[in-house]
Amino acid sequence: LPDSRAAVYATTCISSKDDRFFRMRSTHPGAGSAPSCGLRPPAFALTPRPKARLARPMATVVVRPRPGRPSQGLAAFAGTVLPCALGRSGIRSLKREGDGATPRATLPLVSALWRADRLGRPRTALALRAIRSADGWCDAPDDGRYNRPVPLPCPVSHEELARDDGLYDVLVVLDFNLRPRRAFGGSAIFLHCARPGLVATAGCVAFPRPVLLRLLARLPARARLRVV
Repeated sequence: LPDSRAAVYATTCISSKDDRFFRMRSTHPGAGSAPSCGLRPPAFALTPRPKARLARPMATVVVRPRPGRPSQGLAAFAGTVLPCALGRSGIRSLKREGDGATPRATLPLVSALWRADRLGRPRTALALRAIRSADGWCDAPDDGRYNRPVPLPCPVSHEELARDDGLYDVLVVLDFNLRPRRAFGGSAIFLHCARPGLVATAGCVAFPRPVLLRLLARLPARARLRVV
């Protein structure tokens, strides 16, 4: 060798398998530059690569029938139990259009709507939109728009989302019979505001408006309702 001080320093290569988890980081201020005479070789340390973010588990609100009151339920979430209203026919595994039953199913929360003319914007991680006067929801089983939002006026059977009774002042669309759809399989299954006294619904799950607002504020974007 012409001069031992000018010898080329080499570092051990990290295998491709290890490189998935580690990267090489220089701890010497001169790292990356050509070695100079009289300097010690740069020292390297192995530091963990940032771990890939895993999808958070879906938050679940579990709804059970209230003992002795089949048209009411108890919803459990994060250590809290909240009374709610259910369908007038209680909970059924086989849901049919117009039967007044709340389906026994796991229902992801899709999006939320609210009456901006009646209350301020709710705090929620869900996609949120203000209800318009021309918003409807088709509940005609023999129509191609069954269980889909429709603009009003609509020539077939439908619900108006801009209700006068306040039940849809806050509304959450649940993924029931949406993808895929079955004719007569049930439509317009929502989370919405309850009538005083938790009067039975037509099949939805309903909470008093203040309770629903608090629940929405606590739920993440990935959330579901499990009716058992």
